Amino acid sequence: MATAERRLTRKGQAVRDRIVDAATELIAQHGVAGTNTDQVRQLAGVSGSQLYHYFDSKQALIRAVITRQADAVGVTEGPALGALDSFEALRAWADAAIARQREQDGRGSCDLTTLAGELAVHDEDSRAEICQGFLRWKQVLSEGLHAMQRRGDLEPSANPDELAYALLAAHQGGVLLSQTLRDTTPLEASLNAALTYIHTFAR
Repeated sequence: MATAERRLTRKGQAVRDRIVDAATELIAQHGVAGTNTDQVRQLAGVSGSQLYHYFDSKQALIRAVITRQADAVGVTEGPALGALDSFEALRAWADAAIARQREQDGRGSCDLTTLAGELAVHDEDSRAEICQGFLRWKQVLSEGLHAMQRRGDLEPSANPDELAYALLAAHQGGVLLSQTLRDTTPLEASLNAALTYIHTFAR
């Protein structure tokens, strides 16, 4: 990523954000392969020199989009809802994820799920970035489940890290199927099943 990012003025940060916003919107519509820097430049309303001042390549721009989505969506909805450290909080997180898909009418978006499907197999740098995003999401879930176990809400036999992966897989697999089928039922079913499994460890 361009080194200019580390010394941005407020105006410069606003321009950079506008570029990333435009790239995110275009990728949601056309995918990574169907998006080029000229389209991003036009939508963001910046010149070619401005775009390349902040991102010296399309790959650098894609990495910025991955970072944005890893920080903004998925289980990072958790802090907005409160810590994911109770059955009620996990249910609220699942309901929020389902509601977001319903608002999108089951259609795809520029999120880690779709980015991983397009990039993870053939682009090692992007795969590594997406991997870190997923691991951050998993950590949010794992920390909440560990807190529940320490508080006595979960049996000592429960494995919070394993349960966190189960929730993450249910979320990501459900999102992918919901986007493909244009129907939120798969996401509802997968998250409900994962939460039901976690409840089997309730004390």
